[in-house]
Amino acid sequence: MAYSRRHALKALSLGAAGLTSFPSVLHSAAPSLENPLGIALVGLGRYSTLALKPALRQTQHIKLTGIVTGTPSKAKEWSEEFDLTSDHVYNYDTFDRIADDDAIDVIYIVLPNFMHAEYTIRALEAGKHVICEKPMAMNVAECEAMIAASEKAGKLLSIGYRLHYEKHHQEAMRIGREKPFGTLNFIEAGLAYHLNDPTLWRLDAKKGGGGAIMDLGVYPIQACRYISGEEPVSVTAQAFVRDTSRFKDIYESFFWQFEFPSGLVANCTTSYSSYVDRCHVSCYQGWLELKPSFGGRGTSGTTSTGPMQFEQVNQQAAHMDDFALSIKENTPPLISGQEGLQDLRIIEAIKESVHSGAKVTISNGS
Repeated sequence: MAYSRRHALKALSLGAAGLTSFPSVLHSAAPSLENPLGIALVGLGRYSTLALKPALRQTQHIKLTGIVTGTPSKAKEWSEEFDLTSDHVYNYDTFDRIADDDAIDVIYIVLPNFMHAEYTIRALEAGKHVICEKPMAMNVAECEAMIAASEKAGKLLSIGYRLHYEKHHQEAMRIGREKPFGTLNFIEAGLAYHLNDPTLWRLDAKKGGGGAIMDLGVYPIQACRYISGEEPVSVTAQAFVRDTSRFKDIYESFFWQFEFPSGLVANCTTSYSSYVDRCHVSCYQGWLELKPSFGGRGTSGTTSTGPMQFEQVNQQAAHMDDFALSIKENTPPLISGQEGLQDLRIIEAIKESVHSGAKVTISNGS
């Protein structure tokens, strides 16, 4: 269980005095940059536009110095907004030339799931550090290839798990580690929303990798791991399809149950046809609940002793800045490729349990 203690402590230490403050990068005013690293976004879709673009207006240790897009209108718009010259604008045919661009230190892969492994490996081979959006890849084998490429290139690899920088989730990590309410007994966690367009790549098994379990399921999986500080040892899972017109080669909804070494159990949910955004942790002498928990519009939380009083932060800005500091200080990133790999091991166990109808032991890679 290499993840829980060391990584939770680093996440919690990002705010001075535990969780009562946070680096100024998270303030709304655009800071002045001092010796920032350069980052290029690969893929300028919804997430880049709505989340990463505003985050890059708040970062202190990294700034946008390049883009990769197949859409000329997006290239024009972003170039004008971020004052990028044409020699730092790439498309998918010219991507590998980025190796010669000294203004770019980091490449952020914001592409459909089936493209993550290819472009992460190519970016690493180009001599750049990489952040890859979640899920890390389509399967365990791809994750292992990405980690091997990172090690061979001597470059850092991080996965886009933004909630490690969210204060309510950091407080949940603290409660799980310090146990002020006693032993953790039970976790309920779920993230689901309606996805109605059958043409979206997320509903294509060959492009998305299996539906909501890949896209949204990683959030409750991660929460169970970083709140408990444990790795699940087994899973029993079920999956269902009600709307066969929309869900032709993937499951509509997944439900699964984890067992942990301490005796803790967890019940988790994800779906593309319902709304759920909640994490409830029941302890021996109290409880905590995050609701909404995982979505990108902010988190709210309360415990058995009262509401959590934390400001909202820009999680993406904090993640990119922290990764830049890891590069500058030559330290391991908070959210490494091993994190993404372990989640894919768990997802593959969930899929196996769905298909077999039996409890499946989860590998931790040791």
